This record gives sequence, C-alpha cells and structure tokens, in this order.
Amino acid sequence: MTMRTIEFTNPHQRRHFEFFHSMNHPHFSLCANVEIGGWLDMARRRGLKITPAIVHLLARVANEIPQLRRRIREDQAVEHDVVHPTFSVATDVSDAFSFCHVEYSPDLEDFVQRATAAMDEMRTDPIFEDEPGRDDYLFMSPLPWVSFTSVQHAMQYHPHDSVPRISWGKFSKSDGRTMMPLSLQAHHALVDGVHVGKFFQRVEEIVALQGDSPDPPLVTV
Repeated sequence: MTMRTIEFTNPHQRRHFEFFHSMNHPHFSLCANVEIGGWLDMARRRGLKITPAIVHLLARVANEIPQLRRRIREDQAVEHDVVHPTFSVATDVSDAFSFCHVEYSPDLEDFVQRATAAMDEMRTDPIFEDEPGRDDYLFMSPLPWVSFTSVQHAMQYHPHDSVPRISWGKFSKSDGRTMMPLSLQAHHALVDGVHVGKFFQRVEEIVALQGDSPDPPLVTV
C-alpha cells in the first residue's frame, strides 16, 4: 500500500477541505442511469461473469480519478496510488452478505477470474471485516433486485469514513436501451461534484467504447 500526503497549498482548496471535514455528515451521493446494453453483450461474448466485470469497470474508473483515491487520516488527506474493490456477495450459510476483497489489476479477464474464485470462497466461508489499518478500498454493493433512484449507505461519522461507496442496481429497458442505475457516495472534503461528474462520464465513455467494438481489447488505455 503506497500513498502520498496531500498538501493543500491553494488557500481556497484548504478552506474547502476544512469546511466539509468539520461537518457531522460530510458525505454526499449522486445516482443516475447509464446505458450498458452494448457493454453487457461484450462481456457475455467473452464469457465474463457480469458482477465481477462490473466491479472491474467501476474500480478502473475510480482509479483514474485521483480524488476517489484520497482518504482522510485524522486531519490529513492522503492519496493512494491504487485502490481496491471490496464488494458484497450473497452467502450459502445465511441471508447476510459477505465482503469480497479483490486486489485491482487493469487486466479485465485476470481480475474477473480472481474475483470469481474469491466470490465462490466467500459464499461458503464468509467474512465481514476489513483488514485493520487499510483504507485503500472502494466499497461496492450490487443491488440486482431494484432499479433504484437513490441509495444511502451506512458510514462511520466519528472519525469520518472517507472510503467511497459505489452501488449499481437492476437493469431495465428504456426506448430499446438497457439502463443500469449507478450511485456514488463520497466524502465532500475530498470529492466535489465535478469529480463525481467525471466518474459518470468516464463510465459512459468506456461502456460505449467497449460495447461498440466487435473485438474489444482486454485493456483500453
């Protein structure tokens, strides 16, 4: 786990950080529908399991945006070089879910293979705790039962939990297009509306690029 300390040399950026960091509830979220039909067809042609493939897609975009790799430790902002998805999976031992952690890599098929194996293990031997001392995570939750319009996640307020939450829901058809609700919840001292906007725009760009390609590459730089 490698990271660097963020020094806000711009006075306005520093005031922005301190303003939201002082709040009792400094988190905000945004939810929108993204068109994903062509991308799903691509994933199915390649024989990829859909859930870990979506996890990879969203983790890839989050890693491209520095603000989504930033965390708060006491009163200091830090930025990780890479952040890794931890996503919820159903278990066979109860109706409570398990956390499934998979180290991120840019290779889609490699990631899906490792994630599929980890999901199978968690179904029979679930865990519910994160590794102590780590915050280089992206917390993700598939909600395949409902095409939601908003999501609110549980978070630690004291000290502030600055790990982003990303959720996606049930696919639906609209005017012949397959839509997926997507939500991002983040700490406002680190992430602003423009960064959330870039997250959604980049997801749409990659989905369109890979979905339109008859033989998409494993990794698109």
